[in-house]
Formats: sequence, structure tokens, C-alpha cells
Amino acid sequence: MSRFERKFSTLAAAGRKALIPFMTAGDPSLEATVPAMHALVAAGADVIELGVPFSDPMADGPVIQRSSERALARGADTAYVLDCVRRFRQRDADTPVALMGYLNPVEIRGAARFAAEAVAAGIDGVLLVDLPPEEAADFRKPFDEAGLALVMLASPTTTAERAAMLCANAQGYLYYVSYAGVTGADRLDAGQAGKRLQQLRATSKVPVVAGFGIKDAASAAAMAADADGVVVGSALVSAMADAPDADEAARRAGAFLAPLRQAIDAG
Repeated sequence: MSRFERKFSTLAAAGRKALIPFMTAGDPSLEATVPAMHALVAAGADVIELGVPFSDPMADGPVIQRSSERALARGADTAYVLDCVRRFRQRDADTPVALMGYLNPVEIRGAARFAAEAVAAGIDGVLLVDLPPEEAADFRKPFDEAGLALVMLASPTTTAERAAMLCANAQGYLYYVSYAGVTGADRLDAGQAGKRLQQLRATSKVPVVAGFGIKDAASAAAMAADADGVVVGSALVSAMADAPDADEAARRAGAFLAPLRQAIDAG
């Protein structure tokens, strides 16, 4: 059983929803990434999405774009990201970690090498924003062989036919992008998103989590009502952005996430 399966099974048995924070590796500093990851788990994170810095993050809004630019300027390449997870695993063998990023860093290494290195570092899955599901076969086979989940994304514009295909082939969890647009925008409609989440959960073989537009305790609780979990990214990245050192970054990460955990658990 994978870390994803263990985590979501435990949550389901307890009647709880997953809280999944996203942070960009290498921001607000190279030294802050691993301490912030541990602080997020201590504050109630069930899964961590770790952003792989990329020069053209087309699905991301200005907050995460700038965080990626800062991290790249510090030297946060793929090798650095893998090392962060390796160091995180020295203290945490249980919390699932998914990388979120783009195809280019995977293609540079080659899918088989990337998957093997990721799993060896302790990574459980990867979301590749610019990989269409219809073109995923060349990546799915080496990922499957290595034991790396290929996490797929659905959105409000996903057709019924494509949604059925995603639900049948999903691994780890299915990420529902709650509105058409980039990360960090202020256009969340929890009611409309909830209807689509209910539809996806009725047919998906893995848990369905919602992301984009979740920025505080109220929006997290609202979206969690119809999802198996929620993802929060831009607001967390903003909260940590100018932390002067690793200790302060970790403190801010925990302080931001704790109220979301409380609100989700309160229902």
C-alpha cells in the first residue's frame, strides 16, 4: 500500500478531509524548505505538494511565478528538490510528498531516470501541469515501474468523456482545478465547484481534492465539504515570502496552516 493509500484510508476512516499545502522548493530560501515542510506537517498537513521551480510556470499566477523565479535565482534545480525530500524523509517516513511542476525537468532527465530518482528520494507522486492525459502513456509506464504516481488534473472545462478517462486512470489522487485560470486568482465559487466535485467523486477510483482559489480557513472549509481534501498554495507562499530565515519561514508556515486545519475538521 502506498503512502497516498494509507493516508487517505486513515482520513476516510476518521471522517476527515485532507489538507494539502503547496510550497515552492527554495523559497523563501534554500535553507527554509525542509524546516517549513516539517512545520506544515506539525500544523496538520496530510500531504505536501512541493513545487519544482520552473522558468515558465504557465498555470501559475504572479505569486507562485515570482516564488519560482526567486528559487531559480538561488540555484533551486531538480537535484536540490530531490535532496530536500531526501532530507525530509530522515524525520518523516509517512507523509506523502507530491512534486508539482512541468514537463521540461522530467524530459531533461528522461522519464525512467526521473521516476527512479524521485522514488529513491522518497517522493510519492508528480503532477505535470502541461502533460495532457492523452499523451501520458510514455510517462505512465516508467512511472508505474518505479512506483511513482502520476497525479492527473481535471477542471471546469473538462469534458464528460475526458473526465471519465481521468477517473479511470487516476493515481494517488485526482486534482480538481476549481476554476479556469491561473493559481491565486480570486474567483472561487464553492457551490459551483461542489457540484462538479460530487460528480467526479462518484466515479473516481482515487480521492478527489480541490485546489486554486483556496486562501483561508473559510474557503478551505467550504471546498472541503464536497471534496476529499483541499490544496492551498498561493496564500501560503505569500505568507512565507519575505521570511528572513528558515526558523521564521517554518513559524509562518505553521501559523498559516493551523487555522485551516481547525476549520476543515470543524466541518
